[in-house]
Amino acid sequence: MTGPTRIDHAVSSGSFSLDGETHQVDNNIWVVGDDTECVVIDAPHDVDDILALVGDRTVKAILCTHAHDDHVRVAPALRVAVNGGSGAPIMLHPAEKPLWELTHSDELWDLDLADGFELTVGGTTLQVLHTPGHAPGAVCFLASDLGCVFTGDTLFNGGPGATGRSFSDADLIVESIRAKLFALPDDTVVHTGHGDDTTIAAEKATIGLGRG
Repeated sequence: MTGPTRIDHAVSSGSFSLDGETHQVDNNIWVVGDDTECVVIDAPHDVDDILALVGDRTVKAILCTHAHDDHVRVAPALRVAVNGGSGAPIMLHPAEKPLWELTHSDELWDLDLADGFELTVGGTTLQVLHTPGHAPGAVCFLASDLGCVFTGDTLFNGGPGATGRSFSDADLIVESIRAKLFALPDDTVVHTGHGDDTTIAAEKATIGLGRG
């Protein structure tokens, strides 16, 4: 028996650095799958934090919502740590290459993500929604049959992610949210990159920009 599809969650603490500034941040770690296989969404600060959620399951992929260092810092180390050392592919939108190279200049991810791409794991399907704005290749992962979407730093409890840094665009993130996320059912649960969950309905009612 593989058991039902489930979402495992933990918080990992560390730093975020960009444009000459460094801040301490808490990142959500999300692992989606069943008792035998899973995917990891983002790889922030500590490999052991992530492995504790994975357990002895097979990791099919490490899915990156975007390439800010607090979301991909340990992705290469995690890639070789899972599956008994046999590894798992890192998947990232190719528009994130300039940001990825700020953290990992000597190695790349394995597979490109694209809008509409689907990956099935543990009885559920994750669909990629390309939502540029916070970063050019920012994506969200929609799990329709679980009634949720993993938004990284595109949409928070409180509004859109920050756009005051390099490679970001304030108008574009609002356009992405309206076109891709606000098209989802109102009761869709939003699992964010930082902070608490929210819903699409709650964020439709939010006025102003959120944090990120």
